[in-house]
Amino acid sequence: MNIILFTNKRGQVWNFEINLVVAGLVSAAVLVLLAGSVLYTGFRLGADEVDHVAEWQDEMQEQRAEVASVKVAAQDNLDALTLRVGQLQAQLLRLNALGARLVSQADIDSDEFNFDTLPPVGGPQATAELPSTRLPDFLAMLDGLAAELDDRTQKLTVLERLLMDRSLRARVMPSGRPVAAGWLSSNFGKRADPFTGKQEFHKGVDFAGKEGSDVMAVGDGVVTWSGKRSGYGNLVEINHGNGYVTRYGHNEKLLVKVGDTVKKSQMIALMGSTGRSTGPHVHFEVLHNGKAVNPSPYIAK
Repeated sequence: MNIILFTNKRGQVWNFEINLVVAGLVSAAVLVLLAGSVLYTGFRLGADEVDHVAEWQDEMQEQRAEVASVKVAAQDNLDALTLRVGQLQAQLLRLNALGARLVSQADIDSDEFNFDTLPPVGGPQATAELPSTRLPDFLAMLDGLAAELDDRTQKLTVLERLLMDRSLRARVMPSGRPVAAGWLSSNFGKRADPFTGKQEFHKGVDFAGKEGSDVMAVGDGVVTWSGKRSGYGNLVEINHGNGYVTRYGHNEKLLVKVGDTVKKSQMIALMGSTGRSTGPHVHFEVLHNGKAVNPSPYIAK
């Protein structure tokens, strides 16, 4: 193939001879180079995309791991909060039971202090709204509440112990009459002996009544004597602690024995006229630290 080119510059003529076989080979080589370039470029682009996809997959895996870690931490926090709330509920139950006992021991109106209902509260609604409570603040509130409950539990326990001691002292302290029915027939102190007419010191008081009527303990204590004693006839003696002892003489029948624990107002004997007696009555004595004292102040309590 001959190619002739004419130019406007000085009438020059250019003549090119092209071999078709060589031209075909060159064209084929160019096409192969172009195709290779395109394929290589596509391969590089595809490799870059694959690298990006791998990176995205790694990032997603890390994010999944972080989400799983957050879920575990949140569940742990929730379990811890649930445990703390359970502990607080147990403390509240204990406080409610303790409060109910204190109400009973202190003779307080149960309707006024009812531990089964929430205490009455109220007030006008605030115009400004406070921000929502954050988790750290909530945990601090729980810790403060737990500390306050522990403090109240200790104080109420001490108060319960004091009330129990007061109740125990009230029960063991001799008080009241040793008979349910009867009348005072002889006082404490100097009197004329009913048998000799001479002056004597009467160490107790006498309550006359119907033979066989009830004789009762005037306080909690332990029986230290139950049997006959000279002058007393059938005698019951009770030790109340704190140096106090009471005696009940001239009984027809004894209902307790030595070593028995008796309660206030418990029947201990039946009224009689045994021993040095002119008729059915109970001779009642109060001794403090081994010395007979006037029973009248204790009877009046």
